[in-house]
Parts: sequence; structure tokens; C-alpha cells
Amino acid sequence: MRPGSGAAAAHRVGEQGQDVQPRPGRPAAPGPTAVPGERAWPPGLSREPTMRISDVLADLRPDFPTVTPSKLRFLEEQGLVEPRRTAGGYRQYSPADVERLRYVLRQQRDRYLPLKVIGDQLAALDAGESAEPVLPRLATRDGERTGQGGRARFTVEALAEEAGVDAALVTALVEAGVVDLAPSGHLPVWARDVVVAAAALEEHGVDVRHLRSFRAAADRQVSVVDQIVAPLRAQRAGGQARAASVAAEVGELCGRLHTAMVRAGVADLAP
Repeated sequence: MRPGSGAAAAHRVGEQGQDVQPRPGRPAAPGPTAVPGERAWPPGLSREPTMRISDVLADLRPDFPTVTPSKLRFLEEQGLVEPRRTAGGYRQYSPADVERLRYVLRQQRDRYLPLKVIGDQLAALDAGESAEPVLPRLATRDGERTGQGGRARFTVEALAEEAGVDAALVTALVEAGVVDLAPSGHLPVWARDVVVAAAALEEHGVDVRHLRSFRAAADRQVSVVDQIVAPLRAQRAGGQARAASVAAEVGELCGRLHTAMVRAGVADLAP
């Protein structure tokens, strides 16, 4: 069940703040309407709806520059936040609503979690449970985040559990060649970010077969990096270390260039 559902949603708040049962057949009194069910998290923040969408965007954009009104409406449609509505139908948000939005956007940006998983985390927080902690991540030069390295390996089932997705999705990504399965039956640690991003794209109708082009483009960029560092690997004194350093730097530059081009293209799609 989504957080905020239940009997509390059948109440409206009276002008003095009391819970009032709506009478059948009678219209609601003027003022904020469609009061959502009570959400326990975050504690200690006002739930008084005093902020318009423009106020919410001004509050969030220093940390999330690309957030838009349509993004807020989409998160509302997914049941992750429930702003109140005025009699005229305008959305009004409380400071608690804004903090929930900040949590959702941070989990998407820093962990690439699917909205279903984020919704489950919010439900756990509303129930007084501890949400899964955000793993530390390294910031690249453009402000985006990348997971810390390591030699950990996942089985298909373990990766699915770690990413909060069905094992069938991981298997489909392996079969499509989007991620590589070692002969030992394990996946590399970086596959986690690929899987959670694929799950998030799936929510927007992007299925696995569309992701093959992403992998092909990435492989071409890796080929360019390999051509650059191949002479360095042949050097005797410190060649391997130098090659690894240059590969990481050039790989990051390739990622930044790709990101900049995609952002420019997406910006042209907006009216």
C-alpha cells in the first residue's frame, strides 16, 4: 500500500484544523481540498500547505537544477507526494511535502533507484522503520555521482536483491548483452548502476532491446580510450599505473561529453 492511503484519506480538515467527516451529497467547503492521508515522515516539519509549485521549484533547484513542474506532477501521479488542492484546483505543498520530494530526487540521482523502491522506502519511513542507507558515492567534475569501485561481484539473484528489481530483468539484460556475465556466473560491481538505471528507464517504457544501442555506444567510447592508453601500457616503468590513470580520466571526459550532448538534445525537446 502506498504511504498515506487508508481511512485518514476520507477526512477533510476544517477551518480550525479539526478532522471533519464529509457529509454525503454535500460539496466540500471552500479552501484546500483533497487532503491526503497522514504521512508520518518526515517528523518535525509543518504539514501546512503554504507553498505553490513555483516556491517548491525555487527550494529544490539549488540541489536539483533540472527539476520541472511536470516532474513534480509525475511524482504525484506515482503516489510519492500528495499536495493539497485549493478550491480552484491549484496544488499547494507543505514543508514536509518538499522534504519527501527532496528524498525521492536524491535517491534517484545518487542511487538510480526505481520509483517503486523509493515508494517502499517512504512507506517504511512512515511506519517508523529505518530506510536503507544511501551508500557513499564519488562526485565527478560535472556534479554527477558515480559509485565507488571495488572487486565485489554479484550473482544474478544477489544483484536483483541489491538493486530492488526482479531477477528476470537482470537476466534479460545479460541475455541482451547489456551487462556481461562472467564464466563463474557473477556480474561485476558496476553492473548494479546499469541495472537500476535500466529499471528506471523501464518505468518510462524503455525496454531491454532499446538498451543495446546504449551498450554499443559505450563500447565504441571504450575503444577510443583503449587506443589512447595502449601505448602507455607498453611502457616498462609504471606503464600500467599510468594507463589506468589516463583511462579513468579520458573515460570520464567521454561520459561528460555524452551527457552534455544528451542534455542539449533533451533541452530542444522542451517547448
